[in-house]
Amino acid sequence: MRRYLLPRLSAVVTAIVLVAAVTGSASAQSLSQGVSALNRQDFQRASRIFIPLAEHGNASAQAYLGYLFQTGRGVPQNLTEAAMWYRRAAEQGDSLAQYSLGLLYDRGQGVPRDIVEAGKWLNLATAAAPPAARDARQRIRDAVNGKMSRGELAQARLRALEWAPTREH
Repeated sequence: MRRYLLPRLSAVVTAIVLVAAVTGSASAQSLSQGVSALNRQDFQRASRIFIPLAEHGNASAQAYLGYLFQTGRGVPQNLTEAAMWYRRAAEQGDSLAQYSLGLLYDRGQGVPRDIVEAGKWLNLATAAAPPAARDARQRIRDAVNGKMSRGELAQARLRALEWAPTREH
């Protein structure tokens, strides 16, 4: 009986590894397909691709989905929904989502207006910005910082320093 169990166990393990490999590459392929659809301005297709990925914790898909809800492309415009998706991606460390969420807090769009929370997210987004985006993000962050008192600036910086990314899955 033991002779028959080992080959079957080996086949099961091989099948599990193959399914995991295919599922992982399918997710990555789906994200790239979503980005391609977005670049082609096929927003409905992009949203159909991003939604399941975002629901499963993919931070990039969450950020893209936040953008689609913010702009009303491929989905009904809903700033509250946009803020929720941006927050989920931002909490995982996606700097573009952090930037977008900071702007929503600054404007009070989809979230209550909170200049300190805006400052926190914009500080984090600027610190993690790719070099090509850093100057633009610094200018926006500095403009928002100009609206704050010294105490609010200190609070925003402290919140940013205390923040740590958390993965959903």
